[in-house]
Amino acid sequence: MRITDRSDLWWKTAVIYCLDVETYMDWNDDGSGDFEGLAHRLDHLAELGVTCIWLMPFQPTPDLDDGYDITDFLGVDPRLGSLGDVAEFTRTARDRGMRVIIDFVMNHTSERHPWFTAARRSRTSPFRDWYVWRDDPPKQAHAVFPGEEDSIWELDERTGQYYLHSFYRHQPDLNIANPAVRDEIARTLGFWLQLGISGFRVDAVPFLIEPPEGVDIGDPHEFLRDLRRFLQRRSSEAVLLGEVNLPYDQQLDYFGRSGDAAELTMQFDFLGMQALYLSLARADARPLAESLAQRPVLEPEAQWANFVRNHDELTLDKLSEVERAEVFDAFAPEEWMRVYDRGIVRRLPTMLDGDPRRIRLVYSLLFSLPGTPVLFYGEEIGMGENGAQVGRQAVRTPMQWSDERNGGFSRAAPSRLVASPPSDGYSPDHVNVEAQMHDPESLLSFIRRLATRYRSSPEIGWGELEVLATEQDPVLAHRITADVGRFVAVHNFAPTPTLVHLELGPVAPGTVLSDLFAADAFPIDERGRIEVHLDAYGFRWFRIVEPDDRRLT
Repeated sequence: MRITDRSDLWWKTAVIYCLDVETYMDWNDDGSGDFEGLAHRLDHLAELGVTCIWLMPFQPTPDLDDGYDITDFLGVDPRLGSLGDVAEFTRTARDRGMRVIIDFVMNHTSERHPWFTAARRSRTSPFRDWYVWRDDPPKQAHAVFPGEEDSIWELDERTGQYYLHSFYRHQPDLNIANPAVRDEIARTLGFWLQLGISGFRVDAVPFLIEPPEGVDIGDPHEFLRDLRRFLQRRSSEAVLLGEVNLPYDQQLDYFGRSGDAAELTMQFDFLGMQALYLSLARADARPLAESLAQRPVLEPEAQWANFVRNHDELTLDKLSEVERAEVFDAFAPEEWMRVYDRGIVRRLPTMLDGDPRRIRLVYSLLFSLPGTPVLFYGEEIGMGENGAQVGRQAVRTPMQWSDERNGGFSRAAPSRLVASPPSDGYSPDHVNVEAQMHDPESLLSFIRRLATRYRSSPEIGWGELEVLATEQDPVLAHRITADVGRFVAVHNFAPTPTLVHLELGPVAPGTVLSDLFAADAFPIDERGRIEVHLDAYGFRWFRIVEPDDRRLT
């Protein structure tokens, strides 16, 4: 199938940027970011090359879990703006060539949600069955947040029953076996689509669709298929981007097996991300190469989402205990840097000791591996974390726009800010947008160039991956092949330069390897052999160009 037949699948070549409205830009100087401030920073995102903005939760909330404890799925936290502000922001972003997707968090509600306050009034409440209750809690399941929660069942003293909370006790799970709950979920999706939203990042998908113990709802994946059908009826362009941290073979179930109706449109590659950090810790590309080689081939309408880190802890749960210890020792040697015995609460630059070569190597991989790149706000300028903030909040600090007070995020008194920026060498005095925006050697300029090259290389999003053999363990070489072109990238995880011998297979006479970041082209012999030089922590992007290829390189 030709790419030109799939031009409506915009997510295949998107650049996604995740942000929290609360910590992005404060326009009314109350200490919290808002939609008006975000709208005034759309120029930055457009110039960066972003084509899709992913908004973390902005609905009304007690804010006990950074907004993921929602009290009204159809509203907006008044600190951040109004529904009108959301509609205007979405329209303005679309005018700048950017779609907007939002977090979809309906596996649970806040305990202060009207549904739950009604449900806990009595066992006969009309909303009682909207949640999961038991007289005696089933056998203890593994708590998602060890050290913070020791059970997933909480006794409600008023009614004498226990309610299920897969996450925090203040986030009771919704009962998706209840048709009324499913109808409300569909209504919520339809509401936001009507306001111009182009899709949803679905939070903790396995927890959303798995039925509670003892409840038979048939195939839980039929619920995901229903959601996808609903989206396709309402908006042909809408996507479901799923958080599914499972082995690859199980992730295929969440895309929808061949012959079944489609489920999720995209899924994050958690396994590839974790293998990347193991490769960085070992200065050995093989863990990442092995993970990429195991990636299942997807249907054309589906996609992998690549990421370096997200708003949560940098989870290492799919590594072995020995491998996890290696990564901890390399990138989180102090106790405060670790959380839940599985994750790291640091950003990339601090983990790599600020080495610009390694930082750029990682972002080159993010944009050159097959799939869709996802950036977390602040990555484009190399923001660090604030270790004084507890747990995952360490990486959820305000965006750093300038070296002014509060990093240009807000004019409010520092004591009123929703979060504090770091005060070390990664403070706004040292790391900010304004200082980098006109510097051609800055990380911001580098990320812009990566996004431009990625957007002009649709084969990265559409093509088929092949990990190429090399003689050097620290080197990852991969080829992506599509009907619009062939792309080759090589990355050196070692602190020493190297010469890489590539075997690309037979090619037409006169075929060259064209460097996508320099005005260089290198002849390939007819057997497809070529040598490529890599600097320490170096990388190269190439396009295989045949004599009759008229595409600009």
